[in-house]
Amino acid sequence: GAAMLRSLGPLLCLWALRLPALPAGTGAAARGLDVASYRERVRAMFYHAYEHYLESAFPYDELRPLTCDGQDTWGSFSLTLIDALDTLLILGNVSEFQRVVNVLQDGVDFDIDVNASVFETNIRVVGGLLSAHLLSKKAGVEVEVGWPCSGPLLRMAEEAARKLLPAFQTPTGMPYGTVNLLHGVNPGETPVTCTAGIGTFIVEFATLSHLTGDPVFEDVARKALKALWKNRSDIGLVGNHIDVITAKWVAQDAGIGAGVDSYFEYLVKGAILLQDKELMSMFLEYNKAIKNYTKFDDWYLWVQMYKGTVSMPVFQSLEAYWPGLQSLIGDVQNAMRTFLNYYTVWKQFGGLPEFYNIPQGYTVDKREGYPLRPELIESAMYLYRATRDPTLLELGRDAVESIEKISKVDCGFATIKDLRDHRLDNRMESFFLAETVKYLYLLFDPDNFIHNDGSVFDVVITPYGECVLNAGGYVFNTEAHPIDPAALHCCRKQKEEQWEVEDLMREFYSLKKNKKFTLKRASDHGEGEGAKDPEDASLEKGGEKRNYKKNSHSLLSCPSQSFNSKLAVLGQVFLDNT
Repeated sequence: GAAMLRSLGPLLCLWALRLPALPAGTGAAARGLDVASYRERVRAMFYHAYEHYLESAFPYDELRPLTCDGQDTWGSFSLTLIDALDTLLILGNVSEFQRVVNVLQDGVDFDIDVNASVFETNIRVVGGLLSAHLLSKKAGVEVEVGWPCSGPLLRMAEEAARKLLPAFQTPTGMPYGTVNLLHGVNPGETPVTCTAGIGTFIVEFATLSHLTGDPVFEDVARKALKALWKNRSDIGLVGNHIDVITAKWVAQDAGIGAGVDSYFEYLVKGAILLQDKELMSMFLEYNKAIKNYTKFDDWYLWVQMYKGTVSMPVFQSLEAYWPGLQSLIGDVQNAMRTFLNYYTVWKQFGGLPEFYNIPQGYTVDKREGYPLRPELIESAMYLYRATRDPTLLELGRDAVESIEKISKVDCGFATIKDLRDHRLDNRMESFFLAETVKYLYLLFDPDNFIHNDGSVFDVVITPYGECVLNAGGYVFNTEAHPIDPAALHCCRKQKEEQWEVEDLMREFYSLKKNKKFTLKRASDHGEGEGAKDPEDASLEKGGEKRNYKKNSHSLLSCPSQSFNSKLAVLGQVFLDNT
């Protein structure tokens, strides 16, 4: 292991030296890059795919672009329509957004006998519905009294999430990977779940709890996060798959990619969304271990979680979310260096292969495909907001050109089965419209409402008082569904604590003339808690609103088959569609 580490550095350096040089004047060209024309090309990409989905595939989950028909993949709930809904609004199409909201209300039923991925249903369905719910007023939907604390899309999101709760009923609190939407966890269900399939719930579930007043969702999500933290290795790493009954690690490879990725992402995004120091400190501890054991020359490898020895010197396309995540915690310099490594791979192939052997500088057998994933584009969007470096627009340009040239067919855009010869696969994943197109559009649309810096906002009257929305600082879930963090402070249903504070305030101000009593009340509550200005109290209660954004990331699925070894078995996301 140590010898391998020593030999890897020069290999990586040699490989970096062999990368093709950028054409002369590229930087200057990017500065003159016609952002508006690329934005319109991205818009046209969206509608080419979306209209063919409606025409040829709806009400199935996904479009099959080579045969111009549809298929159910992750359930049976018109998944592409749910996933694409908030993208419609980001493109400015309020009339279609309104139409789709009505279609979904009438047509989607979660009371069905279907085995669904707990992870995928959460990020795509619950996340998509929550985001659309919170954006519906902006989209001109006539919202009901009590919105955003009630509404048809919120009720649908809650219904879908309730169907997932049986998966969390395990001795460890870590969920099963698959649940039957009608019957709960199937007898004989494998107890092996990937790390991301355990740690990717806090964004959606905390949002649900705050909007509905039911703490159960946030509680199960937190318990699962903490169980992973408790089961990290002595050197501070987590593996790839764990038995949720016994808490034994089944796949012991540690890295930042498939099977793990969005767990780290949700520690950061959960910390930002909830202003939660504990979640952030967990991430920062992991970040140290990841740097110590897996990072080499701005690449990240896979290592054995207990020993730290390298198990696979590969880069996976799903890891390309990491620079975006680094930018969210302010580590922009490291983020840019890693991003530029990943971008060289894109330029080599016109896309990111699922696996890339770093020392050899080439694809890994059976992992040569590119299913139009968003991760590198997502990182470019974050980093462009942080740096305005024109290289990031170049990646966007290259992505548009590549996807149009290689992947576009008469009925949509097809997964690239092999980046070496550009063979296509008969699939268009819903994340293409939810994430890839959205992040491309946002990269080329600096004035989009999503990028709001707080200078404009809406004030909404709720049964619980006034509430500020759409001020910016959106946190994207890992399927690129934006959640407005301010909305979490609109619906004060779990309110005993707040009422107590308000009662104290009232009592305090009504008795203000009696100074002696006032001082006594303040001292009774330690450090003068009772003596705060009501505005300060509400500010504290609401939490400081920060204009951070979220990185989105990855779409793996936790497999329902048993595992035999290591990273060779990373889940359905890598299964061939043959």
